Amino acid sequence: MSAPRAEYVVVHDSRYRYEHPVGLSRQIVHLTPRTMPHQSCVKHVLDITPRAEILARATDTFGNPTTSFVIERDHAELVVRAESQVEVRARSLPDDDASPPWETVRDRLAYRAGRRPRPEDLEATRYLYESMRVRNKRELAAWAATCFRDGVPILAGVRALMETIHDDFTFDPKATTVSTPVMDVFERRRGVCQDFAHLMLSCLRSLGLAARYVSGYILTKPPPGKKRLVGADASHAWVSVYCPDVGWVDADPTNRMRPSLEHVTLGWGRDYDDVIPLRGVLLGGGEHELAIEVTVCPTDEAPALFATR
Repeated sequence: MSAPRAEYVVVHDSRYRYEHPVGLSRQIVHLTPRTMPHQSCVKHVLDITPRAEILARATDTFGNPTTSFVIERDHAELVVRAESQVEVRARSLPDDDASPPWETVRDRLAYRAGRRPRPEDLEATRYLYESMRVRNKRELAAWAATCFRDGVPILAGVRALMETIHDDFTFDPKATTVSTPVMDVFERRRGVCQDFAHLMLSCLRSLGLAARYVSGYILTKPPPGKKRLVGADASHAWVSVYCPDVGWVDADPTNRMRPSLEHVTLGWGRDYDDVIPLRGVLLGGGEHELAIEVTVCPTDEAPALFATR
């Protein structure tokens, strides 16, 4: 019997309005969904206004698909629309209690002179240390230790930490900005999905475990009796933890769940900075305003939904 699956249309609009004309813009785009064992990117189209020259379509150091482009004429506005059709298949989620003790995983990933690590362990160690937005702190290790007591299976500890963050922190879009330090989030106990992902990463790495930041989308459901709205969704973020002999296991602290059929993965890295949807350099522009609209809907709803736009 084939695994349950779902198919989605994702439309991500980014609109920049500049105070002064931009004479040159070179950008790298992370808006193409990854193809993986449980996900296929069936179709992807990138539409850029004003018309841009595509410099390269490649993969970054983490294996994420990227597109780079340049615009070499004056423009006061930049609009980037990414349209994707994605098939997601149900994941086979491992049994938490059958995973190895978390200390065993920590010790296996720790550096030991003269010991040659396995290739998959060596790859995981790139997600073991501090990065621009993730901090390894003793106070975070102490706080997370209640979820990782002696001998606790690593995936049981990950689930407990995910649930603790969800229960102890309040989702508040006004509490933080994209640059709020993770320790401020920890003290205020408020934030959004990006904040909770960075906090969970900081806790796990402070314990000596490898964990990466995952960027993507989640299917949201309109209130009962209401129609799905175009552009009303948002990007999403969660974490993935390395479990030897099992692989990478995702956890979504914002929604207190293990991602499966309702999550669409764009890419992953050490933190948000590695998978910013659009980043680059400009000549000119001054101040700018950014508006983002995201729509995630089942493929069979898409024709009717976008026809009403």
